[in-house]
Amino acid sequence: MKMEPESLQNVFDSAFSGISQVRETFTPQLTSQEVGTVTSVATGIAKVSGLPGVGFDELVTFPGDVLGIAFNVDANEIGVVLLGEYWHLRAGDEVQRTGRVMDVAVGDGLLGRVIDPLGRPLDGDGAVASSKRLPIERSAAPIMDRAPVTVPLQTGIKVIDALIPVGRGQRELILGDRQTGKTAIAIDTILNQRDHHVVCVYCAIGQRASAVAKAVATLREKGAMDYTVLVVTEGNDPPGLAYIAPYVATSIAEFFMEAGRDVLIVYDDLTHHARAYRELSLLLRRPPGREAFPGDIFYIHSRLLERSTHLREERGGGSLTALPIIETEAQNISAYIPTNLISITDGQIYLSPSLFELGVLPAVDVGKSVSRVGGKAQRAAYRSVAGDLKLAYAQFEELETFSRFGARLDEDTRKIIEHGRRIRACLKQPEFAPVSVPAQIAVLLALIAELFDHVPLEQMTEAEHILREAAADIPAEVREGLDTAEKLSDEDRETIIQIARQALEEFSPDPDSKSEPEQENEVQPKSEKKAKPKPEPEEKT
Repeated sequence: MKMEPESLQNVFDSAFSGISQVRETFTPQLTSQEVGTVTSVATGIAKVSGLPGVGFDELVTFPGDVLGIAFNVDANEIGVVLLGEYWHLRAGDEVQRTGRVMDVAVGDGLLGRVIDPLGRPLDGDGAVASSKRLPIERSAAPIMDRAPVTVPLQTGIKVIDALIPVGRGQRELILGDRQTGKTAIAIDTILNQRDHHVVCVYCAIGQRASAVAKAVATLREKGAMDYTVLVVTEGNDPPGLAYIAPYVATSIAEFFMEAGRDVLIVYDDLTHHARAYRELSLLLRRPPGREAFPGDIFYIHSRLLERSTHLREERGGGSLTALPIIETEAQNISAYIPTNLISITDGQIYLSPSLFELGVLPAVDVGKSVSRVGGKAQRAAYRSVAGDLKLAYAQFEELETFSRFGARLDEDTRKIIEHGRRIRACLKQPEFAPVSVPAQIAVLLALIAELFDHVPLEQMTEAEHILREAAADIPAEVREGLDTAEKLSDEDRETIIQIARQALEEFSPDPDSKSEPEQENEVQPKSEKKAKPKPEPEEKT
C-alpha cells in the first residue's frame, strides 16, 4: 500500500509544528551547584575546600561514586569521612554536594539478607528490595512515648533467664575478655527467637571475615535467617564504614519497631566502633582525651543505645532490645569504654576467663553480672526460684574459695558446697542449644528441691538431659501457666517436682551404700593397741 505524497507531507508538517511549539514553550532553568576540590587524602578521610554551604553530616560524592560524610565543618575547609575505597582519589578531584544526609534502605525485603552499611548486598542474592529509606541518625523516642519493660526476652540460656533476666526494650551489656564466648551468647539468643516472633538484627563491626562467615553459616543452618538481618563491616573496611554500621543497623531495627514488632539488635562489638571513631577523630585533628579517645565518645554510644526502648500502645507497642558487646583487656572492667557502656545500659553480663578455663560454659560470672530492669519483666515462675538459687550459688562460691585452703569442713558446709557444685553443673550449657521455658523451670525446681544432690557429678549431664526430656510430660494447663505473669501455685510446683523426682529415680543411691563424700568425712575408728606384757622383775640373788 503506497501513501500519497500529500498525506505524507501533512504528517511531517504536524510533527514539526508540535516540535516547534514545545521548543517555544521550553525555558531552560539554570541551577547553581557547589563543587569543591580535594586538598588532601589520608587514611579514611579527605580534606575538601570550596563547599561553603555544606552542612554537618551532609553526604558528598567523590569521583568513582565514593560517598563521604561532612564531619568537620570549618571556615576554610571541611573534613570528610570516606565511606568506600579511596585509593584512586587525588588532590584536585572534584567533590559535589548531595543536599541530604546518610540514609539506608529499610523494609521486609531485608530479612534474610547480608548487607554492608551502604545497603549493598554481600550474600550474592541480587539487589535488596526496599520500600522506604530512613536516615541513620535519628532522635530517640521521647519519654512520653515509652512504656515500661514488662515482657521478658527469653534467651534460652538457663543462667541468664533465671539469674540475669532480660526484658523486651532493655539494653543489656555483654562484656569479657577476648575468646570467652560473648558472640556465642548473642547467637544463642537469636536462635531462641525462632518461635517468639522477634525480628533480629546482627551488626558485625570490624570483625574478621572468617568469624562473620561462621556466624552466617550457623544462622542459616539453624533456620534463623528467615527473621534476621545482618549488617557487616570487616576488619579491612575503611573506618568510616565501621563508624556508621551500628547507626545503620539501628535504623533498620527501628523500622520494624515502629511497625509494632519486637526487635533484638546485637552490636558485635562496640570496642571496634570506639576505636574506629578514635582513629577518625585523631586524623581529623580533634583534641584527644582519656586513652586518646575524643571527648564525645560517651555521646556517640549514648545516642545510639537510647534508641532502644519499648513504645506505648498508641505508638504501636513495638520494642527494641539491645545487646551491645564490649571486649575487656585483662579483666579490667573499669577501663574507659567499659565503664561508659555500663553507665549507659540497664545491666551487664560479665564473662569470666577463669570460669571459661575451668570448662564452665557459658562462663557467666553471676556475682559481677546484674540486670536492673529485666527482673520486673521476669516470669513469676522464674522469680519464685531465682532468689533462692542465686543465694545458694553465692554461698557456694564463697565457701569453695575458703575450702581450697585445706580447712576441715563441717557437715552443713560440705552440703552447701556439694549443692553448689550441682547448681554449677546444671547451669552449664552447650553452644547453639537453647532450652525451652518448661525444661528450664523443671531443672531449676529440681535444684531448689535438692533432687540433684545425690547424683554423682560425672552423671549430672545425663541426669539433666533425662529431666529435660521428662519436662514434656508436664500437663498442658501447667505449661500454659508458666508463660503468664501469675505466680506458680503450690499444686503446679508439686506436680513439676514429682515429675522431676520420677525422672531422677534411676540415679538414687542404694540405701545401704554411702556416698563418697560421707565415706571420706567418716572418721575411721582407731585400732586398739595390744598392751605389751610387762617384763617380770629379775630375782635378786
